Amino acid sequence: MRTEAAALALVLGATAVVAAHGQTFPTRPVRIVTTAPGAANDLFARMIAQGLTDSFGTQVIVDNRGGGLLAIETAARATPDGYTLLLYSNGLWTLPLVQKVSYDAVRDFAPVSLVGRQPNVLVVHPSLPVSSVKDLVALAKSKPGQLNYGSGSTGSTPHIAAELFKHQAGIDVVRVNYKGAGPALVALVAGEVQLMFPTAGSAAAHVKSGKLKALAVTSAQPSSLAPGLPTVAAAGLPGYESVAPFGIFAPAGTPNAIVQRLSDEIAKVVNRPEVKRRFLDNGVEVVASSPQELAATIKADTTRLTKLVNEAGLRGK
Repeated sequence: MRTEAAALALVLGATAVVAAHGQTFPTRPVRIVTTAPGAANDLFARMIAQGLTDSFGTQVIVDNRGGGLLAIETAARATPDGYTLLLYSNGLWTLPLVQKVSYDAVRDFAPVSLVGRQPNVLVVHPSLPVSSVKDLVALAKSKPGQLNYGSGSTGSTPHIAAELFKHQAGIDVVRVNYKGAGPALVALVAGEVQLMFPTAGSAAAHVKSGKLKALAVTSAQPSSLAPGLPTVAAAGLPGYESVAPFGIFAPAGTPNAIVQRLSDEIAKVVNRPEVKRRFLDNGVEVVASSPQELAATIKADTTRLTKLVNEAGLRGK
């Protein structure tokens, strides 16, 4: 009995130490690793870094690492002590589905918190004689292989959203790959391609000016980021949904108490009215979560998209 009591005391003591560690964290600057300056990841990282600096009373800085893979690999190799975090979209777990990468999204990272979700919109060039999702599907079926869609990098949300649309609609639309979503959107406005699935925020000005025609939003429910637009699901493809969640991650092995402390503080930051407003102004709906909820999001999304990748043969494309 004494042995059991001593073992229990050790466990309780260790738990108390870990919990205390979480409460005293951080004692030095924290960095949030993300992609190049100016992109959505960078903007959101900076808003959250400023909020956490205020909350912690310790500086939280943004560490921009150029291309997406470099940011991910930098965070994955960092010491798992809570002082290095990664802010990234769902590309973290969709990219490994379509090409070979050096990391494993589940093995190498500890989910901390969702911070927001960004829907895409289905937009077409005004010269295309369609005014609805059903019109577009009918036109594409009458002209197999003759319509083109603009896309940024492989595994990005505009790419996945378009391929999911093609797969569910049973249509043949040709992908035209650009160096990023921005150049692809410019190409669509110029009429080089006929359709695209850009973010709601990036397409808004072009839709308002009449340079593009918006048909539907890709979220499961109508979005305040695309007022007046039906969902793709309601407009003709039941069950369709494609959104880009943004989350914060720590290297795998980071103590649970620190992960939970970070999650709690991040939720407070992103739910501040001024932060919510800035997220919305940039086309993202704030969604804070527990580490467990982010892990469940990754699992469900990976399962769904693995099916798409396999059935549509997207690996390596």
